[in-house]
Amino acid sequence: MSEYGSHRARKRFGQNFLVDQSIINRIVESIDPHAGQHIVEIGPGQAALTRKLIAALGTKGSIDAIEIDRDLVARLVHEFDAGKLRVHQADAMQFDFSTLPTPLRVVGNLPYNISTPILFRLCEYEERLADMTFMLQKEVVDRMAALAGEDARGRLSVMLQYRFKIDKCFDVPPTAFKPVPAVDSSIVRLTPLGDKRLKPKDEKAFALMVTHAFAKRRKMLRNSLSAWVTPDGWATIGVDPKARAEDLTTLEFVAISDWAFANKA
Repeated sequence: MSEYGSHRARKRFGQNFLVDQSIINRIVESIDPHAGQHIVEIGPGQAALTRKLIAALGTKGSIDAIEIDRDLVARLVHEFDAGKLRVHQADAMQFDFSTLPTPLRVVGNLPYNISTPILFRLCEYEERLADMTFMLQKEVVDRMAALAGEDARGRLSVMLQYRFKIDKCFDVPPTAFKPVPAVDSSIVRLTPLGDKRLKPKDEKAFALMVTHAFAKRRKMLRNSLSAWVTPDGWATIGVDPKARAEDLTTLEFVAISDWAFANKA
């Protein structure tokens, strides 16, 4: 035990600390860090993953750690040399990632209670990202990766898939953590699509339309998006108006948004 004593996980920060060394090693293998790369770790906690990443980066490479818990910040600052680990006591939802050198490789065991808002927050820095590898609730990862026609498909699926290639790496059992969470977890990698990604003519309108469609996901598109597309517009777009939101591909959502933009709907 360090001079700081043991740390009790704090429910308000959604803390569940990864303790299974085989899982930690597997996560590091999935991240595949190399010397010279710049890694940002969100929520390093007790540094189970941090130590392995620092060792893998060697003498060339660095990590910026964003940690909201001031007690854990004190432990991290005490344990690691500032040349290897720069610790920022901050809320990841408020942190300005543009202050960090690019390209960024973002990793972390995200608090499950705010994982979706953090993912959308990081979308704002899309052009600065090399990739992101996260531990998330399995249900969230399944939604992120869900394809058209799958029950898990939703707003999160579409809004991430038009920006990133999403790869589910592997599942993690609750027993890998202390305290043991009530849910299964998964490791997922998001890689920016860059110039290959779909670009709606009006991204804000696209986001609003997708949100609106899934807010009424059990309704047919001709009803849920009646404010966006006229009855005769569906044939032009090439999308079945009797379909529901989860039936659509990301490309079809962009086509609807672009038609609405062109026709000032």
